Amino acid sequence: MLIAFEGIDGSGKGTQAELLKMKAQSLGTSVEVLSFPRYGKTLFAKCIADHLNGEFGDLTSITAQTAALLFAGDRFESRSKLIELTQSYELLILDRYVASNLAHQGARVRPEERKDFISWLAQLEYEMFGLPRADLTIYLDMPTEKALQMIYKKKQRSYTMEAVDIYERDLDHLTICREVYQTLANMNFHSKWLSIQCTDHNSQLLDTTEIHESIWSAIRQVIKLPSISDS
Repeated sequence: MLIAFEGIDGSGKGTQAELLKMKAQSLGTSVEVLSFPRYGKTLFAKCIADHLNGEFGDLTSITAQTAALLFAGDRFESRSKLIELTQSYELLILDRYVASNLAHQGARVRPEERKDFISWLAQLEYEMFGLPRADLTIYLDMPTEKALQMIYKKKQRSYTMEAVDIYERDLDHLTICREVYQTLANMNFHSKWLSIQCTDHNSQLLDTTEIHESIWSAIRQVIKLPSISDS
């Protein structure tokens, strides 16, 4: 089974992916986590790091189509690894997947062009590049302002020495990206989606454990692995 974690930057995808891994392991499920982009592992990831660090200019200096090809290329270069892990483990958890490309680059095109752009990019990744579709996508929905606060609390990343990359520092981009994610989730785009709220009714951030428990409660209703669905 393939489960992908999605959400805007700072929403806690990596943390929740690891918590789910530990939970699944505690129940006897063989599980691994794979994160995209695969920094230090693919040639495309090196180009992505340069892009995120502003080596190619700001977001207006490179088209959404060109950037999308970099992120898609990273997954295509990783396809054999991805297939190997899906065959070796009962559960493969992805920290970002195709939907990250759809949301981030879809947010950069004009609204009237967005539907066609997303269709083109999905066709590229799933059909031309032959990437497997996620069985389940867990979307961590967090208000943009809260996510930005979390971004600045992140530990040093491997791909940048800066506190934020060119996507993370653009509040307008993150806001539109969140809207695109919500649209994809509402459509169950190429996957079953579960939307998990990361704030309470007072717009306060929930503890990571609370979010994990919400995720666990939701996926138990749809996941097919006996060791998980019966627990």
